[in-house]
Amino acid sequence: MAGAGAAAVLAALLVPGAAVGSAAAPQSRQAVTAEGLADLPAVKPVLDCAEVTGLDLDGVTDAPVTLRSATLVTNGAAAPYCEVRGTIAPANTIVMRLPVDGWTQRYVQTGCGGLCGSANINYGQASSCPVVRDGTVASATTDMGHQGQNDGSWALNNPQAQIDFAYRGVHVTAQVAKAVIAEFYGRHPKYSYFTGCSDGGREALMEAQRYPDDFDGIAAGAPANNLVVQNTFHHAWNVLTNKDENGDYILLADKLPLIHRAVLDACDALDGLTDGLLDDPRRCDFDPETLVCASGQDASTCLTGAQAAVVQRLHDGATDAKGRRLELAISHEWGSELEWTLFVPSAQGQTVAGENFVTSFARYLAHTNAPNPDFQLSDLEFTTESFWKTVQSSSYLAAMNPDLGAFRKSGGKLLLWHGWNDQHISPQGTLAYYDAMRESMGADTVDRFAKLYLFPGVAHCSGGAGPNTFDVLTPVMAWSRGPGRG
Repeated sequence: MAGAGAAAVLAALLVPGAAVGSAAAPQSRQAVTAEGLADLPAVKPVLDCAEVTGLDLDGVTDAPVTLRSATLVTNGAAAPYCEVRGTIAPANTIVMRLPVDGWTQRYVQTGCGGLCGSANINYGQASSCPVVRDGTVASATTDMGHQGQNDGSWALNNPQAQIDFAYRGVHVTAQVAKAVIAEFYGRHPKYSYFTGCSDGGREALMEAQRYPDDFDGIAAGAPANNLVVQNTFHHAWNVLTNKDENGDYILLADKLPLIHRAVLDACDALDGLTDGLLDDPRRCDFDPETLVCASGQDASTCLTGAQAAVVQRLHDGATDAKGRRLELAISHEWGSELEWTLFVPSAQGQTVAGENFVTSFARYLAHTNAPNPDFQLSDLEFTTESFWKTVQSSSYLAAMNPDLGAFRKSGGKLLLWHGWNDQHISPQGTLAYYDAMRESMGADTVDRFAKLYLFPGVAHCSGGAGPNTFDVLTPVMAWSRGPGRG
Protein backbone atom coordinates (compact mmCIF):
# COMPACT_ATOMS: atom_id res chain seq x y z
CA MET A 1 0.00 0.00 0.00
CA ALA A 2 1.57 3.28 -1.08
CA GLY A 3 0.46 6.87 -0.98
CA ALA A 4 -0.36 9.31 1.79
CA GLY A 5 -1.89 6.54 3.83
CA ALA A 6 1.10 4.21 4.19
CA ALA A 7 2.21 5.13 7.69
CA ALA A 8 -1.25 6.21 8.76
CA VAL A 9 -2.89 2.95 7.72
CA LEU A 10 -0.28 0.86 9.52
CA ALA A 11 -0.81 2.96 12.63
CA ALA A 12 -4.56 2.50 12.28
CA LEU A 13 -4.13 -1.23 12.68
CA LEU A 14 -3.16 -0.57 16.28
CA VAL A 15 -6.54 0.92 17.13
CA PRO A 16 -8.34 -1.41 19.55
CA GLY A 17 -10.56 -3.77 17.63
CA ALA A 18 -9.38 -2.53 14.22
CA ALA A 19 -9.54 -5.17 11.52
CA VAL A 20 -6.81 -5.88 9.01
CA GLY A 21 -8.61 -7.16 5.97
CA SER A 22 -11.37 -9.69 6.28
CA ALA A 23 -9.23 -12.14 8.22
CA ALA A 24 -8.35 -9.78 11.04
CA ALA A 25 -11.50 -10.16 13.09
CA PRO A 26 -11.21 -12.48 16.09
CA GLN A 27 -12.28 -16.01 15.37
CA SER A 28 -13.99 -16.21 18.74
CA ARG A 29 -14.94 -13.93 21.62
CA GLN A 30 -11.35 -13.88 22.74
CA ALA A 31 -10.39 -11.09 25.15
CA VAL A 32 -8.04 -8.57 23.58
CA THR A 33 -5.73 -5.88 24.89
CA ALA A 34 -5.93 -2.19 24.05
CA GLU A 35 -3.53 -2.85 21.16
CA GLY A 36 -5.78 -5.56 19.71
CA LEU A 37 -3.61 -8.45 20.90
CA ALA A 38 -5.03 -11.63 22.39
CA ASP A 39 -5.14 -11.09 26.16
CA LEU A 40 -3.16 -14.13 27.27
CA PRO A 41 -2.54 -14.99 30.92
CA ALA A 42 1.04 -14.80 32.10
CA VAL A 43 2.85 -18.08 32.68
CA LYS A 44 5.66 -18.71 35.12
CA PRO A 45 8.58 -21.07 34.44
CA VAL A 46 8.51 -24.59 35.78
CA LEU A 47 12.33 -24.74 35.77
CA ASP A 48 15.03 -22.59 37.27
CA CYS A 49 17.13 -20.74 34.74
CA ALA A 50 20.25 -22.76 35.55
CA GLU A 51 18.40 -26.01 34.83
CA VAL A 52 17.99 -25.16 31.13
CA THR A 53 21.49 -26.34 30.24
CA GLY A 54 20.54 -29.84 31.36
CA LEU A 55 17.61 -30.22 28.96
CA ASP A 56 17.57 -33.24 26.66
CA LEU A 57 17.00 -31.92 23.15
CA ASP A 58 17.81 -35.06 21.20
CA GLY A 59 15.60 -35.36 18.13
CA VAL A 60 14.29 -31.81 18.30
CA THR A 61 16.01 -30.93 15.04
CA ASP A 62 18.30 -32.60 12.50
CA ALA A 63 21.52 -32.28 14.52
CA PRO A 64 22.77 -32.30 18.12
CA VAL A 65 22.07 -29.27 20.30
CA THR A 66 24.38 -28.05 23.04
CA LEU A 67 23.16 -25.44 25.52
CA ARG A 68 26.33 -23.94 27.01
CA SER A 69 24.94 -21.37 29.43
CA ALA A 70 21.76 -20.12 31.06
CA THR A 71 22.12 -16.90 33.01
CA LEU A 72 19.60 -14.72 34.83
CA VAL A 73 19.73 -11.15 33.51
CA THR A 74 18.23 -8.24 35.44
CA ASN A 75 20.39 -5.19 34.72
CA GLY A 76 19.17 -3.06 31.83
CA ALA A 77 16.26 -5.37 31.13
CA ALA A 78 12.62 -4.33 30.97
CA ALA A 79 11.90 -7.47 33.00
CA PRO A 80 14.23 -10.23 34.27
CA TYR A 81 14.97 -12.97 31.77
CA CYS A 82 16.98 -16.15 31.44
CA GLU A 83 19.58 -15.72 28.71
CA VAL A 84 20.35 -19.03 27.04
CA ARG A 85 23.29 -19.56 24.69
CA GLY A 86 24.10 -22.68 22.76
CA THR A 87 24.96 -24.31 19.46
CA ILE A 88 22.97 -26.30 16.94
CA ALA A 89 25.49 -28.49 15.14
CA PRO A 90 27.57 -27.91 13.27
CA ALA A 91 27.95 -24.20 13.99
CA ASN A 92 24.63 -22.37 14.46
CA THR A 93 24.83 -20.17 17.53
CA ILE A 94 21.48 -19.65 19.22
CA VAL A 95 20.71 -16.95 21.78
CA MET A 96 17.42 -16.88 23.69
CA ARG A 97 15.71 -14.59 26.19
CA LEU A 98 13.14 -16.29 28.40
CA PRO A 99 11.15 -14.04 30.76
CA VAL A 100 11.20 -15.43 34.29
CA ASP A 101 8.08 -13.55 35.38
CA GLY A 102 5.10 -12.65 33.22
CA TRP A 103 5.67 -14.58 29.96
CA THR A 104 2.54 -14.03 27.86
CA GLN A 105 2.88 -17.20 25.77
CA ARG A 106 4.40 -15.54 22.69
CA TYR A 107 7.66 -16.26 20.90
CA VAL A 108 9.44 -13.78 18.60
CA GLN A 109 12.44 -14.71 16.48
CA THR A 110 14.49 -11.89 15.02
CA GLY A 111 16.40 -11.89 11.75
CA CYS A 112 19.99 -11.01 11.00
CA GLY A 113 21.18 -8.55 8.37
CA GLY A 114 24.02 -8.53 5.85
CA LEU A 115 25.89 -11.82 5.74
CA CYS A 116 25.11 -12.23 9.46
CA GLY A 117 27.86 -13.95 11.51
CA SER A 118 26.73 -12.75 14.94
CA ALA A 119 23.88 -13.77 17.21
CA ASN A 120 22.32 -10.64 18.68
CA ILE A 121 18.60 -10.27 19.28
CA ASN A 122 17.61 -7.11 17.42
CA TYR A 123 13.92 -6.28 17.26
CA GLY A 124 14.44 -3.39 14.83
CA GLN A 125 11.11 -1.81 13.87
CA ALA A 126 9.39 -4.20 16.30
CA SER A 127 11.13 -2.76 19.38
CA SER A 128 8.10 -0.67 20.37
CA CYS A 129 5.72 -3.63 20.25
CA PRO A 130 4.14 -3.68 23.75
CA VAL A 131 5.11 -7.25 24.66
CA VAL A 132 8.64 -6.63 23.41
CA ARG A 133 8.91 -3.33 25.23
CA ASP A 134 7.72 -4.73 28.55
CA GLY A 135 9.81 -7.90 28.32
CA THR A 136 6.96 -10.42 28.43
CA VAL A 137 7.82 -12.17 25.16
CA ALA A 138 10.29 -15.03 24.69
CA SER A 139 12.73 -14.41 21.87
CA ALA A 140 15.69 -15.87 20.03
CA THR A 141 18.02 -15.42 17.09
CA THR A 142 20.94 -17.13 15.36
CA ASP A 143 24.20 -16.22 13.61
CA MET A 144 23.03 -18.47 10.74
CA GLY A 145 25.85 -20.97 11.00
CA HIS A 146 29.03 -18.90 11.01
CA GLN A 147 30.83 -16.37 13.15
CA GLY A 148 32.19 -13.03 11.95
CA GLN A 149 34.10 -12.78 8.68
CA ASN A 150 31.89 -10.23 6.96
CA ASP A 151 34.07 -10.55 3.87
CA GLY A 152 32.27 -13.80 3.07
CA SER A 153 35.34 -15.97 3.52
CA TRP A 154 33.46 -18.11 6.03
CA ALA A 155 31.75 -19.74 3.02
CA LEU A 156 35.01 -20.90 1.41
CA ASN A 157 34.93 -24.70 1.07
CA ASN A 158 32.12 -24.81 3.63
CA PRO A 159 28.89 -25.81 1.86
CA GLN A 160 27.15 -26.53 5.16
CA ALA A 161 27.72 -22.95 6.29
CA GLN A 162 26.27 -21.76 3.01
CA ILE A 163 23.15 -23.88 3.49
CA ASP A 164 22.79 -22.69 7.07
CA PHE A 165 23.01 -19.09 5.86
CA ALA A 166 20.63 -19.72 2.98
CA TYR A 167 17.77 -21.22 4.98
CA ARG A 168 18.58 -23.93 7.54
CA GLY A 169 19.92 -21.79 10.39
CA VAL A 170 16.72 -19.83 10.95
CA HIS A 171 14.55 -22.95 10.76
CA VAL A 172 16.52 -25.09 13.23
CA THR A 173 16.66 -22.13 15.60
CA ALA A 174 12.86 -21.95 15.57
CA GLN A 175 12.63 -25.67 16.29
CA VAL A 176 15.07 -25.58 19.18
CA ALA A 177 13.81 -22.34 20.70
CA LYS A 178 10.22 -23.57 20.79
CA ALA A 179 11.33 -26.86 22.34
CA VAL A 180 13.28 -25.03 25.07
CA ILE A 181 10.28 -22.78 25.71
CA ALA A 182 8.03 -25.82 26.09
CA GLU A 183 10.37 -27.33 28.69
CA PHE A 184 11.05 -24.09 30.54
CA TYR A 185 7.41 -23.05 30.92
CA GLY A 186 5.74 -26.44 30.72
CA ARG A 187 3.83 -25.42 27.58
CA HIS A 188 4.47 -24.45 23.99
CA PRO A 189 4.12 -20.84 22.86
CA LYS A 190 0.57 -19.98 21.89
CA TYR A 191 1.83 -17.80 19.02
CA SER A 192 5.16 -17.60 17.22
CA TYR A 193 6.38 -14.70 15.09
CA PHE A 194 9.35 -13.69 12.97
CA THR A 195 10.53 -10.16 12.25
CA GLY A 196 13.50 -9.08 10.18
CA CYS A 197 14.70 -6.50 7.68
CA SER A 198 17.15 -6.59 4.75
CA ASP A 199 18.64 -10.08 4.80
CA GLY A 200 16.34 -10.56 7.77
CA GLY A 201 13.49 -9.84 5.34
CA ARG A 202 14.84 -12.52 3.01
CA GLU A 203 14.99 -14.91 5.97
CA ALA A 204 11.37 -14.04 6.75
CA LEU A 205 10.21 -14.88 3.23
CA MET A 206 12.37 -18.00 3.16
CA GLU A 207 10.54 -19.20 6.27
CA ALA A 208 7.12 -18.55 4.71
CA GLN A 209 8.17 -20.36 1.54
CA ARG A 210 10.14 -23.33 2.91
CA TYR A 211 8.84 -23.80 6.46
CA PRO A 212 5.25 -22.53 6.49
CA ASP A 213 4.43 -24.04 9.88
CA ASP A 214 7.19 -22.31 11.87
CA PHE A 215 5.45 -18.97 12.49
CA ASP A 216 1.93 -17.64 12.89
CA GLY A 217 2.91 -14.18 11.71
CA ILE A 218 5.85 -12.74 9.79
CA ALA A 219 6.98 -9.14 9.30
CA ALA A 220 9.38 -8.94 6.34
CA GLY A 221 11.05 -5.58 5.83
CA ALA A 222 13.01 -4.45 2.76
CA PRO A 223 13.66 -8.10 1.89
CA ALA A 224 16.85 -9.01 0.05
CA ASN A 225 14.91 -11.93 -1.39
CA ASN A 226 16.60 -11.63 -4.80
CA LEU A 227 19.91 -11.91 -2.97
CA VAL A 228 22.20 -13.04 -5.77
CA VAL A 229 21.24 -10.29 -8.22
CA GLN A 230 21.24 -7.79 -5.37
CA ASN A 231 24.81 -8.54 -4.30
CA THR A 232 26.25 -8.79 -7.80
CA PHE A 233 24.73 -6.83 -10.67
CA HIS A 234 22.77 -4.30 -8.59
CA HIS A 235 25.56 -3.09 -6.32
CA ALA A 236 28.26 -3.47 -8.97
CA TRP A 237 26.27 -1.30 -11.40
CA ASN A 238 25.97 1.42 -8.75
CA VAL A 239 29.75 1.70 -8.70
CA LEU A 240 30.86 0.90 -12.23
CA THR A 241 28.29 2.99 -14.10
CA ASN A 242 29.72 6.00 -12.25
CA LYS A 243 33.29 5.55 -13.51
CA ASP A 244 34.95 6.92 -16.64
CA GLU A 245 37.47 5.17 -18.90
CA ASN A 246 40.27 6.10 -16.49
CA GLY A 247 38.52 4.56 -13.51
CA ASP A 248 37.65 7.93 -11.93
CA TYR A 249 34.24 8.67 -10.46
CA ILE A 250 32.06 10.90 -12.62
CA LEU A 251 29.56 11.93 -9.94
CA LEU A 252 30.61 12.79 -6.40
CA ALA A 253 28.43 13.16 -3.33
CA ASP A 254 28.63 16.96 -3.23
CA LYS A 255 26.15 17.01 -6.13
CA LEU A 256 23.53 14.87 -4.41
CA PRO A 257 21.77 17.72 -2.52
CA LEU A 258 21.50 19.64 -5.79
CA ILE A 259 19.89 16.66 -7.53
CA HIS A 260 17.57 15.99 -4.61
CA ARG A 261 16.38 19.59 -4.51
CA ALA A 262 15.61 19.49 -8.21
CA VAL A 263 13.64 16.27 -7.81
CA LEU A 264 11.57 17.77 -5.01
CA ASP A 265 10.97 20.94 -7.00
CA ALA A 266 9.66 18.84 -9.87
CA CYS A 267 7.62 16.26 -7.98
CA ASP A 268 7.04 17.07 -4.29
CA ALA A 269 3.69 18.76 -4.89
CA LEU A 270 2.28 15.94 -7.01
CA ASP A 271 0.66 14.34 -3.98
CA GLY A 272 -0.97 17.60 -2.94
CA LEU A 273 1.38 18.24 -0.05
CA THR A 274 4.74 20.00 -0.31
CA ASP A 275 6.55 18.34 2.59
CA GLY A 276 9.93 17.24 1.29
CA LEU A 277 8.69 13.72 0.57
CA LEU A 278 7.49 11.89 -2.53
CA ASP A 279 4.40 10.01 -1.47
CA ASP A 280 4.72 7.69 -4.49
CA PRO A 281 7.96 8.14 -6.49
CA ARG A 282 6.45 6.23 -9.41
CA ARG A 283 4.49 9.37 -10.25
CA CYS A 284 7.70 11.41 -10.62
CA ASP A 285 8.99 11.78 -14.17
CA PHE A 286 12.21 13.65 -13.39
CA ASP A 287 14.74 14.29 -16.15
CA PRO A 288 18.36 14.81 -14.96
CA GLU A 289 19.11 16.55 -18.25
CA THR A 290 17.29 19.59 -16.86
CA LEU A 291 20.28 20.07 -14.54
CA VAL A 292 22.94 20.17 -17.28
CA CYS A 293 24.96 23.39 -17.11
CA ALA A 294 24.13 26.16 -19.52
CA SER A 295 26.96 28.11 -21.09
CA GLY A 296 28.68 30.20 -18.42
CA GLN A 297 26.65 28.74 -15.54
CA ASP A 298 28.36 28.28 -12.17
CA ALA A 299 29.42 24.61 -12.12
CA SER A 300 28.39 24.26 -8.48
CA THR A 301 24.77 24.85 -9.46
CA CYS A 302 24.47 22.29 -12.25
CA LEU A 303 25.71 18.99 -13.70
CA THR A 304 27.83 18.05 -16.64
CA GLY A 305 26.19 15.96 -19.31
CA ALA A 306 28.15 12.92 -18.10
CA GLN A 307 26.99 13.45 -14.53
CA ALA A 308 23.36 13.76 -15.59
CA ALA A 309 23.68 10.51 -17.53
CA VAL A 310 25.06 8.78 -14.42
CA VAL A 311 22.09 10.01 -12.38
CA GLN A 312 19.70 8.53 -14.92
CA ARG A 313 21.55 5.21 -15.02
CA LEU A 314 21.64 4.96 -11.22
CA HIS A 315 17.88 5.49 -11.17
CA ASP A 316 17.20 3.05 -14.00
CA GLY A 317 19.40 0.12 -12.90
CA ALA A 318 21.72 -2.43 -14.49
CA THR A 319 21.54 -3.37 -18.16
CA ASP A 320 23.75 -5.09 -20.68
CA ALA A 321 25.30 -3.25 -23.63
CA LYS A 322 22.07 -3.67 -25.62
CA GLY A 323 19.90 -2.19 -22.90
CA ARG A 324 18.47 -5.51 -21.71
CA ARG A 325 17.74 -5.32 -18.00
CA LEU A 326 19.82 -7.29 -15.51
CA GLU A 327 17.63 -6.17 -12.60
CA LEU A 328 14.16 -4.72 -12.25
CA ALA A 329 13.57 -1.28 -13.69
CA ILE A 330 14.13 1.56 -11.22
CA SER A 331 17.06 0.64 -9.06
CA HIS A 332 16.82 3.81 -6.95
CA GLU A 333 13.64 5.84 -6.65
CA TRP A 334 13.50 9.57 -7.29
CA GLY A 335 13.60 11.32 -3.94
CA SER A 336 16.20 8.99 -2.44
CA GLU A 337 19.26 10.91 -3.73
CA LEU A 338 20.56 11.96 -0.31
CA GLU A 339 20.96 8.28 0.57
CA TRP A 340 23.17 7.56 -2.46
CA THR A 341 26.34 8.10 -0.43
CA LEU A 342 26.28 4.32 -0.03
CA PHE A 343 27.75 4.11 -3.53
CA VAL A 344 28.58 7.69 -4.57
CA PRO A 345 31.83 8.73 -2.85
CA SER A 346 32.75 12.16 -1.52
CA ALA A 347 36.19 12.07 -3.15
CA GLN A 348 38.21 10.24 -5.77
CA GLY A 349 40.08 7.14 -4.64
CA GLN A 350 37.51 6.05 -2.08
CA THR A 351 36.15 2.50 -1.96
CA VAL A 352 32.41 2.75 -1.45
CA ALA A 353 30.40 0.29 0.63
CA GLY A 354 28.61 -1.01 -2.46
CA GLU A 355 31.86 -2.35 -3.88
CA ASN A 356 32.58 -4.30 -0.71
CA PHE A 357 29.11 -5.85 -0.82
CA VAL A 358 29.86 -7.30 -4.24
CA THR A 359 33.39 -8.57 -3.62
CA SER A 360 32.50 -10.29 -0.35
CA PHE A 361 29.56 -12.07 -1.97
CA ALA A 362 30.92 -12.77 -5.44
CA ARG A 363 34.16 -14.29 -4.18
CA TYR A 364 32.59 -16.95 -1.99
CA LEU A 365 28.82 -17.23 -2.41
CA ALA A 366 27.60 -16.15 -5.84
CA HIS A 367 28.66 -19.26 -7.75
CA THR A 368 27.82 -22.62 -6.20
CA ASN A 369 30.94 -24.64 -5.30
CA ALA A 370 33.07 -22.29 -7.41
CA PRO A 371 34.75 -19.74 -5.13
CA ASN A 372 36.96 -17.07 -6.65
CA PRO A 373 38.90 -15.31 -3.85
CA ASP A 374 40.71 -13.12 -6.40
CA PHE A 375 37.50 -11.65 -7.85
CA GLN A 376 37.52 -7.90 -8.44
CA LEU A 377 34.55 -5.70 -9.24
CA SER A 378 35.78 -5.15 -12.80
CA ASP A 379 35.57 -8.94 -13.39
CA LEU A 380 31.78 -8.88 -13.42
CA GLU A 381 30.47 -8.90 -16.97
CA PHE A 382 27.17 -7.15 -17.62
CA THR A 383 25.94 -9.69 -20.16
CA THR A 384 22.96 -12.01 -20.27
CA GLU A 385 25.32 -15.01 -20.35
CA SER A 386 27.05 -13.84 -17.18
CA PHE A 387 23.68 -13.13 -15.60
CA TRP A 388 22.33 -16.65 -16.13
CA LYS A 389 25.55 -18.23 -14.88
CA THR A 390 25.47 -16.11 -11.76
CA VAL A 391 21.84 -16.55 -10.77
CA GLN A 392 22.01 -20.35 -10.63
CA SER A 393 22.76 -20.07 -6.92
CA SER A 394 19.42 -18.32 -6.48
CA SER A 395 17.87 -21.80 -6.27
CA TYR A 396 18.82 -21.90 -2.59
CA LEU A 397 20.00 -18.38 -1.69
CA ALA A 398 17.05 -16.39 -3.04
CA ALA A 399 13.51 -16.40 -1.62
CA MET A 400 11.47 -15.76 -4.74
CA ASN A 401 8.70 -18.39 -4.72
CA PRO A 402 5.42 -16.43 -4.87
CA ASP A 403 3.23 -19.40 -3.97
CA LEU A 404 2.69 -19.15 -0.22
CA GLY A 405 -0.30 -21.46 -0.31
CA ALA A 406 1.01 -23.70 2.46
CA PHE A 407 1.71 -20.70 4.71
CA ARG A 408 -1.78 -19.37 4.09
CA LYS A 409 -3.39 -22.74 4.76
CA SER A 410 -1.50 -22.99 8.04
CA GLY A 411 -3.10 -19.71 9.14
CA GLY A 412 0.01 -17.59 8.66
CA LYS A 413 -0.13 -13.81 8.18
CA LEU A 414 2.52 -11.82 6.29
CA LEU A 415 3.26 -8.10 6.52
CA LEU A 416 5.66 -6.89 3.81
CA TRP A 417 7.10 -3.41 4.18
CA HIS A 418 9.68 -1.24 2.45
CA GLY A 419 10.94 2.35 2.50
CA TRP A 420 10.62 4.20 -0.80
CA ASN A 421 14.07 5.80 -0.27
CA ASP A 422 15.90 2.52 0.32
CA GLN A 423 19.47 2.94 -0.93
CA HIS A 424 20.43 -0.75 -0.57
CA ILE A 425 17.48 -2.69 -1.96
CA SER A 426 15.00 -1.36 -4.47
CA PRO A 427 11.38 -1.33 -3.26
CA GLN A 428 10.52 -2.42 -6.80
CA GLY A 429 11.65 -5.93 -5.82
CA THR A 430 9.14 -6.08 -2.97
CA LEU A 431 6.41 -4.68 -5.22
CA ALA A 432 7.24 -7.29 -7.86
CA TYR A 433 7.15 -10.11 -5.32
CA TYR A 434 3.79 -8.96 -3.97
CA ASP A 435 2.38 -8.67 -7.50
CA ALA A 436 3.71 -12.16 -8.30
CA MET A 437 1.92 -13.52 -5.22
CA ARG A 438 -1.35 -11.96 -6.33
CA GLU A 439 -0.95 -13.31 -9.86
CA SER A 440 0.04 -16.77 -8.66
CA MET A 441 -2.50 -17.19 -5.86
CA GLY A 442 -5.22 -14.73 -6.79
CA ALA A 443 -5.61 -11.21 -5.43
CA ASP A 444 -8.53 -12.05 -3.13
CA THR A 445 -6.65 -14.95 -1.59
CA VAL A 446 -3.51 -12.91 -0.98
CA ASP A 447 -5.49 -10.03 0.53
CA ARG A 448 -6.72 -12.40 3.24
CA PHE A 449 -3.26 -13.22 4.58
CA ALA A 450 -0.71 -10.70 3.25
CA LYS A 451 -0.38 -6.91 3.20
CA LEU A 452 2.23 -4.56 1.71
CA TYR A 453 3.15 -1.14 3.10
CA LEU A 454 5.52 1.38 1.50
CA PHE A 455 6.83 4.29 3.55
CA PRO A 456 7.60 7.63 1.87
CA GLY A 457 11.07 8.99 2.55
CA VAL A 458 12.23 5.98 4.58
CA ALA A 459 15.71 4.66 3.84
CA HIS A 460 16.99 1.10 4.28
CA CYS A 461 15.10 -0.45 7.23
CA SER A 462 15.15 2.90 9.09
CA GLY A 463 16.33 6.48 8.75
CA GLY A 464 15.56 8.98 6.05
CA ALA A 465 13.27 11.99 6.06
CA GLY A 466 10.03 10.03 6.23
CA PRO A 467 8.13 8.24 9.04
CA ASN A 468 11.15 6.11 9.89
CA THR A 469 10.15 4.68 13.27
CA PHE A 470 7.12 2.44 13.48
CA ASP A 471 5.91 -0.84 14.94
CA VAL A 472 5.55 -3.63 12.37
CA LEU A 473 4.98 -6.49 14.82
CA THR A 474 1.93 -5.45 16.82
CA PRO A 475 -0.31 -5.35 13.71
CA VAL A 476 0.87 -8.86 12.80
CA MET A 477 0.13 -10.08 16.33
CA ALA A 478 -3.31 -8.45 16.30
CA TRP A 479 -4.04 -9.94 12.89
CA SER A 480 -2.94 -13.49 13.69
CA ARG A 481 -4.69 -13.99 16.99
CA GLY A 482 -6.67 -17.03 15.91
CA PRO A 483 -6.22 -20.50 17.41
CA GLY A 484 -2.39 -20.36 17.22
CA ARG A 485 -0.06 -23.27 16.49
CA GLY A 486 -0.07 -24.63 20.03
